[in-house]
Amino acid sequence: MTDISKTAKKLLHYTGKAIADFNMICFGDRVLVCLSGGKDSYTMLSVLDMLRKRSGNRFELMAFTLDQGQPDWDDVALKAWLTARKIPFEVFHRDTYTTVKEKIPEGKTYCSLCSRMRRGIIYRYAEENGFNKIALGHHRDDLIRTLLMSIFYSGEIRSMPPKLLSDNKKHIVIRPLVYCQEKDIIAFANEQQFPIIPCNLCGAQENLVRVKVKKLIDTLALDNPKIPSNMLHALTSIKPSQLMDKKLWNFKNIFSNEPESEANSLDLAALTALAEYTEMDDATQKVADCQMAADLF
Repeated sequence: MTDISKTAKKLLHYTGKAIADFNMICFGDRVLVCLSGGKDSYTMLSVLDMLRKRSGNRFELMAFTLDQGQPDWDDVALKAWLTARKIPFEVFHRDTYTTVKEKIPEGKTYCSLCSRMRRGIIYRYAEENGFNKIALGHHRDDLIRTLLMSIFYSGEIRSMPPKLLSDNKKHIVIRPLVYCQEKDIIAFANEQQFPIIPCNLCGAQENLVRVKVKKLIDTLALDNPKIPSNMLHALTSIKPSQLMDKKLWNFKNIFSNEPESEANSLDLAALTALAEYTEMDDATQKVADCQMAADLF
């Protein structure tokens, strides 16, 4: 613990800060750490294990790896790595790969169905084995890419929360790496020489929207390196009055200090009628004009 790299110290700092800021882990928690075999989850597990030791084992953790039946899956090195570090683990086999390949047409994105099935398995395992927290390895850059993807392709302002209560209220999902940059995770993974297990499902899809959004942010950051951190800060600094969501801000009942009177109040019925009139074609307008003239006299 005394001889760790500058990158490891940085990751420890930002992970510890995220845990404190969002009260992610408390005394006595049993944390199921989802280890996919990729750089992000290896880094999360390594950092959480260091923090656990520093805390005097004030919380428990166990690594959970889901073998989804992908071709050429090889977890021998992963198991050896976990055993050497005395980290409790389980590799759980469920063939979701075949199901996803059967359900999703060739060329379409597998991510949505794959993640839903994986999430269901993880939630059930956590509940059946008494884990009250589930840790996922999403980092800062995942959050800001998801934000843009939601705006561009879903018409919503949303991302990945650092802490989430599941819909059934049984699971608390945490993302301890939300402040950590991907470049630091890559550097740390290279230092540690993690035995990475490549994803042969979504990892093989090069034209994912997420890849395009990543390239966009990276390109913008060449001119202004603060753009990624500014985007993350935007997720913590919402201004409902500067947006258009009527559920978050009562636009209809905003008035100036001047007293409302009949002279300055708008006749909504008249405005509606005017809007309908302007949308009419010429012939219909002439009929409407005649009707209005008859009403006047």
